[in-house]
Amino acid sequence: MLRPPSSYGENILSYNLFGESMHLPDVLHCETIAARSSLHDWELAPHRHDRLHQLLLLTAGSGSVEVDGQVHSLAAMSLVNVPPGHVHAFSFQRGTEGWVATLATELLDDILRGVGNVSVALGSSFVVSVGDDERFLMRRIAEEFDRRGNARALILRGLAGTLLGLAARSAPTNVASDLDLTQSHLFQKFQALLEAHFLEHWRVTDYARAMSVSATHLSRVTRTATGRPASQLIDERIMREARRNLVYTNQPVTAITYAL
Repeated sequence: MLRPPSSYGENILSYNLFGESMHLPDVLHCETIAARSSLHDWELAPHRHDRLHQLLLLTAGSGSVEVDGQVHSLAAMSLVNVPPGHVHAFSFQRGTEGWVATLATELLDDILRGVGNVSVALGSSFVVSVGDDERFLMRRIAEEFDRRGNARALILRGLAGTLLGLAARSAPTNVASDLDLTQSHLFQKFQALLEAHFLEHWRVTDYARAMSVSATHLSRVTRTATGRPASQLIDERIMREARRNLVYTNQPVTAITYAL
């Protein structure tokens, strides 16, 4: 019988999974469930990834997951969506099969830009049952991740975007409808303004003024959509740009610091 994740200790660790792979920094990371959980007696204590979004697909076996205090049973073809910062813990039956795809928030920014309110659904943790399309995509991501062929990064980005889209489409209705239509439009407008003005160091009051709402209301909308206040989203966007420049450009740290 599986031990419920809530029976683990009280300490919540924060991991940067990307630092644990010889292949990264990379477009994304993909590994089997067994690759990591078998090293820890098939149980992963509560932890979070501050800058990483994870999708786990269980294809055989069983288990349970606790995400931000909610415990869910896992069966074959369960898909788990874990946004950045959400505390989660897993307990698997020995021999459980499946994959975990991990994407940096920088990649999410690029994939989700200009595609409507998909980020609202993906910003909440959930567990759903899926089908062959998701299994095919996860297998292809795992295969492509292990290769070093031509156009590898482009193919991985495309596969990841499709998987995220299917996950968002499968999200529970209550997750996608937490924002009413007006709030959803406000959140999308905030995201667009954030992309356009974060380098100008706009603060919450500046964004609220541009949207003709109060700063308090803006933060209420962002908390409903992501669980975080507008001020934190602004700071996170600047930090993601700094990390992106450090990884993908040859700019010295001083130049990046000055620009941001």
